[in-house]
Order: sequence, then structure tokens, then C-alpha cells
Amino acid sequence: MTPCILSVDQGTSSTKAVIFDTDARVAAQASAPLDCAYPRPGFAEQDPSAIYASVIGAVRQCVSSFQKRGGDPRAIASCGISNQRETFTLWDEEGRPLCPAVSWQCERSAELCGRLRSDGQEPEVARRTGLVLAPYFSATKLLWLMENDEAVRRALTDGRARFGTMDTWLLWRLTRGRSFATDHTNASRTLLFNLDTLQWDQELLRAWGLQALVLPPCRPTVDHYGETDFDGVLPRQIPIDAMVGDSQSAAFGERCFMPGVAKATLGTGTSVVMDVGETRCPAGSGIVSTVGWSTRKTLHYALEGIIISSGATITWMRDQLGLVPTSAETESLATSVADSGGVVVVPAFGGLGSPWWKSRVRASIVGLTFASRREHVVRAGLESIAFQIADVLDAMRQQRGRDMVELRVDGGMTGNRFLLQFLADLLPVPVVNRGLSEVSALGAALLAGLGSGVFTSVSDLPSLPDAPRRFTAGEGATMARRSYEAWQDVLKGVRSAL
Repeated sequence: MTPCILSVDQGTSSTKAVIFDTDARVAAQASAPLDCAYPRPGFAEQDPSAIYASVIGAVRQCVSSFQKRGGDPRAIASCGISNQRETFTLWDEEGRPLCPAVSWQCERSAELCGRLRSDGQEPEVARRTGLVLAPYFSATKLLWLMENDEAVRRALTDGRARFGTMDTWLLWRLTRGRSFATDHTNASRTLLFNLDTLQWDQELLRAWGLQALVLPPCRPTVDHYGETDFDGVLPRQIPIDAMVGDSQSAAFGERCFMPGVAKATLGTGTSVVMDVGETRCPAGSGIVSTVGWSTRKTLHYALEGIIISSGATITWMRDQLGLVPTSAETESLATSVADSGGVVVVPAFGGLGSPWWKSRVRASIVGLTFASRREHVVRAGLESIAFQIADVLDAMRQQRGRDMVELRVDGGMTGNRFLLQFLADLLPVPVVNRGLSEVSALGAALLAGLGSGVFTSVSDLPSLPDAPRRFTAGEGATMARRSYEAWQDVLKGVRSAL
């Protein structure tokens, strides 16, 4: 019986379950929707139990689809888990959540981050963790809970609070409390993990009064994490052989193993990840340092730029402004005009991420005149996605001191040819889209395959398909650079106003 690998990709708005064969082809897939609550301005939360239920529901549908296609669930040899990274929750020894899952989108700790920066803590935090003091990362929101939630504070003080990003929470539930662990990639997103020791940073924990917090052991991305039958969905227990944060998983799925090769996932936001090899590159220039992936013998570091609003900008133009009936029509609108007509969109709906990290900036549309049409605004919205990626890659180049080789792109917005060509016109390197299906789930499956022995080494992984779309700079490069200069001028004004 030819083995298959089950991958769970637990995201913000849905959970996907995908079964891959040994050639990395999709044998079956399914998804289950997931809600996010916004109880107060700047707050974003999810129900931890609903997250787990979405995993079971997606796996159940996926396995059912697999069987209908003639597949045998007994062929599923291994499981890998990819997850939204900075979202976390707390639970007690009985597995009861002590608070909602606090989303990576949540900005409740913005003021607290300002206090920590005013205290001069950011340089040392960055040196230890590779991250910046921003609401995006887990620990600052944990500190907010400790200050503002009496029940959480008591549980933390009494040593009753287990902490976990979604990989840890799911592992605990899937193994019925037998396994409590996290991997290096997820731990490196919490602001509590030391990138040099690869352990929780005890000095930071003491400085922030978190000594009694029950933290999961940190383990390699590829490791044996336990066994599960997904609450009886599978006929037998299978090993969980990999856990990985979704952006790093996508980079692995895109085979970004060589230094200088980066990937950008064009979704609601955009995560740009560049592998830097086995030697850590210090954070700086607004770029964070993180763990890319690890095994018991190998660890790859990465640099990452975090763009908060990409596809979300287009969704806002569609749903809130009514500029387009569907997102797909933005391509034809953008190409119907020669340029943006001087319009610049600053998509700071939740502040600006890398490389600026300005949480107080808010979105704006600059340069409107009586000659401006919806086509110009839509084009400017698409251009803003490319501009942010260009800014991130330039900061990465400055940080590494080396040029980039290639940008590999995936995600829902790769269907927009205007965006990809404009991005290629703007960058000095090719933009490549291989059309990989469910690339985060694929990365987790490949890592689990390494852990289970389905693949013997990285060189044994199935080869990538030939790139159906490869974009290089064309006749629009001069116009793209001029538009980029206008973007930079607007951003300078926005930042100086704060």
C-alpha cells in the first residue's frame, strides 16, 4: 500500500486538511470555516474549542473524500500540522481554556508595547528573540492579559496556566493531553524564545513576571510529537511527525532552501520569508529574524518581513467602497489606465508592519484630483502590495549585505497577472509562480514525510513543477520605479507626522 501524508493547515479564517501522495500531489482535500470575533476596536479573538472542532471537521471531510476516490485511510502514514503562528491561548491542567485565543491580528497591546520601548527594552529583546516589540507577537498580549484579566493573573501566579500557540493547543487536544510541545518555528514568534539557545529565554520571563507560566518544551520542526486518530476519524493512530508555522511551511513548500531565495505569500497580508542558512542573521532594518525550519541535525534561520494588509486592501475596496464587484476584476481595471494618475494608497488599516512597524498609522488615499477614477484607485491599491514587498526586500538586502536571487510567490492574489508583472518591473530579480496548490499544507506534509521516513532527505523530496509563469522586468519598469518614488515620498510624510 503506497503511503500518503495527511496535512492540517490551521488558518485564521478556516482549517484545511489535505492528503498528499508521495509525489506531493493532492489526493483529497477539504476545509472548515472559522470565525474571528472583534469584541472591541483593535481586539481580535477566536474560540479555542471551535478551532479544534474545525480541525476535526476538515479532517473528517477530507478522509471521506479520499475514500470516495478509492483511497484507503490505512494508507495515511503520517501527519504534519501547519498553523497560524502568533495566535495563542491559555488553558488549565484539565484542558479548559482560561481565555479566548488571542489572534495575531489583535492590537490590544499597542500601548503596552510603547511602554516597553520607552523603558529601553527593545534592543535587548530584539537581540535575544529576533523580533520587535509589536502587538503582532504573542508575549505582549499575554502581558496585557496579566494586567487586565484577574482570572488569568491568578492562574499565571499559581502556575496553573499552560501557554500555547495553536500548534501546541491542537497537539494537546489531538493526543488527549499526552503531548505538550511546540516547534522552533512557532516558538520563535512569541517574543519569549531565545534564537541562540533555542530555548525559552529565562531572563525575559523573569523580567516580565512570567516565571510561573507553564511553557511547552521546544523541539525541532521535524520530530515525533505523538499519535492521534483525530477523535476516531481514522481507523488507527498515526504519528504527528512535524509541526510548523504557516509562513515557514509555505517557504518549505516552495523549496526556499538556498540563501537568497525568498517567498511571498500573497494573501490577506503578505509574509516574505528568506532563508539565510544555518547561521543566524541579526534582526534589523525593520526585518525580524526567525527559525525557518529544523530537524534534530539541521536548523535553518530566516529573515521575515510582515505586511499586514495586502489582499485585505482589495477586499476593502470591493466590500466597503464598492469599487469592484469581484476581486478578479481588479486586473482589467488596473490595466485599463497607463498609471495610477498620481494616486497612492497607504494600506495601514491595522498600522504598518515591516519594515516600518508603525501601529498608529492609519490608511489613506493620497493624490486624488477631479480627474481620478476608480481605475486609478484600484490600480494604486494593487501597486501598494508590490511597494510594500519591495520595501521589505530592500531592507532584507541591507540586513544581509547580499542581493536576492529569486522571489517565489504563492497565495490567492497570484491569479492577478498585473500585480505579478508590476512586482517584477519593480524588483531586480525574477518573480516565479509555480501554481502550487495549498503550499502551506504541502510544506507541512513534506516535513512530516521527512520525519516518518517517507522521504529520506531534503534532496529526496519530490521536485517542483516547472514554473508555468515567470515574470521579469519589462517595458513597464520605468513607470513602476516612478510610482515607487511617489510611494516613498508619501510614506516619508506619513511617518514624520507621528
